[in-house]
Amino acid sequence: MENFRNQIRRLIYGVLALSSAILVVIVGLIVYVTHPEVFNTKELAVETASEWRPKDPIKEMAIANMPDDVKYGYDLLTETPKFLGPEVADSEMRSTGNNLACKNCHLKTGTQVGAASWIGVTQRFPSFRGRSNSIGTIEDRINGCFERSMNGKKLPVDSKEMQAMKAYMEWLGEDMPEERIKEYKGFVSLKIPAEAVDLEQGKSIYTMECALCHGANGQGVKFPDGTMGYQYPPLWGQDSYNDGAGMHRVLTAAQFIKANMPFGQATKDRPKLTDEEAYHVAGYINNFMRPEKRNKTKDFPDRKLKPVSTPYGPWDDNFSAEQHKFGPFPPIIAYYKNKYNIKKTK
Repeated sequence: MENFRNQIRRLIYGVLALSSAILVVIVGLIVYVTHPEVFNTKELAVETASEWRPKDPIKEMAIANMPDDVKYGYDLLTETPKFLGPEVADSEMRSTGNNLACKNCHLKTGTQVGAASWIGVTQRFPSFRGRSNSIGTIEDRINGCFERSMNGKKLPVDSKEMQAMKAYMEWLGEDMPEERIKEYKGFVSLKIPAEAVDLEQGKSIYTMECALCHGANGQGVKFPDGTMGYQYPPLWGQDSYNDGAGMHRVLTAAQFIKANMPFGQATKDRPKLTDEEAYHVAGYINNFMRPEKRNKTKDFPDRKLKPVSTPYGPWDDNFSAEQHKFGPFPPIIAYYKNKYNIKKTK
């Protein structure tokens, strides 16, 4: 009798389970017919990606919503001379050779599109780097800036300072959808002029559009508190980036200038200067003296990967140093395309 009851019980449970499954299917079909978008996961993912917004450091600090290591990274990147500059009291902390702050190039504390934004940058590493002909980490990339743009020396990879800067960059792009990474990457595109840089035209553009902030002699404007560095950075001279920096390449500088200068007027989507104007003024700026980077001839072990506007040799071609510095660049680009099938854009 007990076995019979158990069988009846199992039968009832089975019927109930089957009924529940049928009910779920019926409800699902009704929802699918009346609201098919619920099942369109791809569309939902796109909507989520488009709605994502990077963090606003100023707002987050105002509500004390910034972790301590992230806040330290923010301080280092925005007030670099105060913590790591050449005049810091603790000689062990002197990591830069100039008084620039990282934010002088990575505008709006690394959030401005078209200014080598830090939003999503850590998601792009490790990655191959032609300059070293190897796979590089985000720490390698930061140290490259310290050696070149900051005219200084590498930071220990495991140092508190390096890890804090990395933490800030990660925090900026936290939960960033993959679809949005490209939006914040690198600089704006540039149609490369067919002619060489015209230094006189570059000087005229500089005088009209740049000198107000950066000075007639490219000396920049310092904050009243010297430890804060520059409000507007010097563009040449001993306190500027060195000749091994990416910004010393005319085409790279022109891309940056087109999307961001004059400051506060130009954006990636709405540049003020034309491609030609950005090109000529970039050449004018890089025509002046700046610190010399040691051992830069060891850059790009595979010379075929060297950007065409790299102003120092050796190169894997017979074009002159003058042409590599000031153009015209299309013939050099055509050479690498024809000989090695390498498409170069800078």
